[in-house]
Amino acid sequence: METVYIYKRFERFWHWSQAILIFFLALTGFEVHDSFKLFGYEKAVAYHRTAAWMLIGLIVLAIFWHITTGEWKQYIPSFSKLTAQVRYYTYGMFKGEPHPTHKSLKNKLNPLQAVTYLGFKLVIAPLLIATGFLYMFYRTIDENNMVVISKIPLEIIAWLHTLGAYLVLMFAIIHVYMTTTGTTPLSNIKAMITGYEELEIIDEEKEDNKPQNQNNNEE
Repeated sequence: METVYIYKRFERFWHWSQAILIFFLALTGFEVHDSFKLFGYEKAVAYHRTAAWMLIGLIVLAIFWHITTGEWKQYIPSFSKLTAQVRYYTYGMFKGEPHPTHKSLKNKLNPLQAVTYLGFKLVIAPLLIATGFLYMFYRTIDENNMVVISKIPLEIIAWLHTLGAYLVLMFAIIHVYMTTTGTTPLSNIKAMITGYEELEIIDEEKEDNKPQNQNNNEE
């Protein structure tokens, strides 16, 4: 086991900021749906809209960061051990079986995480953003005839937006639970705070991490 700096500063900032915004959007969204009273309807709508714009801005920054750093490659799914990973989470880890994959700087996500996060980024997030924009600017677009959406009832847009919100909440709850399946119940959370994590370094990873001149000398 070696201590590895695996989560960079922006990565941690993005993770926690996104989490705060998502839960705040859920809080204000439920109040907009009249599930409870906290801020008041008008303030809840205003806060929800402001938080939505902040989340969109954060997403744009995150996309730029992932592209420029090459971290987008982390989300390319590998299906070779996907079945083994599912079995581990549903059965193996409760029996003390070893983890079927090893986390590293090149592979921070196991196959199941990569598929799940990719689905979140390509399906759930676009669904929320698209329906959110249509919901937010429905009357403005309709009055100015900028986009023809008269055939899409507002109730359908609201339903799809709410569906996306529930999917995000399900993702968040499962994600929080999965953080407890690390070496210790808090090790994954600690790593996302400090950036450092205790990882098992296998021989192939050590070979890849050797300086180029050292490899040349050995040859």
